[in-house]
Amino acid sequence: MVPQAVVFDIGNVLIEWQPERFYDKAIGPEKRREMFAAVDLHAMNDRVDLGENIREVVYEAAEQYPEWRAEIRMWNDCWADMATPAIDHSVRLMKALRARGVPVFSLTNFGIETYDLAATHYPFLRDFDRDFISGHMRMIKPNPLIYKTLEESSGIAPEALLFTDDRADNIAGAAARGWQTHLFDGPAGWANRLVDAGLLTQEQAT
Repeated sequence: MVPQAVVFDIGNVLIEWQPERFYDKAIGPEKRREMFAAVDLHAMNDRVDLGENIREVVYEAAEQYPEWRAEIRMWNDCWADMATPAIDHSVRLMKALRARGVPVFSLTNFGIETYDLAATHYPFLRDFDRDFISGHMRMIKPNPLIYKTLEESSGIAPEALLFTDDRADNIAGAAARGWQTHLFDGPAGWANRLVDAGLLTQEQAT
């Protein structure tokens, strides 16, 4: 079946999201590894993706680990430096789909404030036909309900949705609902998948 809509994850699909890389530069790899072993920063970020205020969550964690206070606060204070750069080929693919009249949705684990901040740096984030942002939905992938909500809200059958994400667990969650899926490992492979699906020509996918 030719997909009726294409669903994009954002982090590491349209925008690089590499907190470890940021901290390696900011405090050095050895200190970064020590901090990440002591503090579950990704679990902290899950709270943001579930809709809690990023500054409140990060600063609360910073007070729980005073030996890392300054470094943890950087997760809020320097957030835009972690979510960079845009993956230009992926952005072109999104725009090419829209130019062909293919509905394009986001389905992303993203905080409320951080999504708005990201959109000021990357205006293409305002170009989706529909946004499904975890912070507003108060649920994160791979919760089965997040996929069901997109299906019901869009009115598109699961098998008519094509979804790309860089995380295997998120892809598995969509596949379990019957979605067409692509595990993103770079824009070239995603471009080929869109061509194979009959959504873009090879020229449009460059």
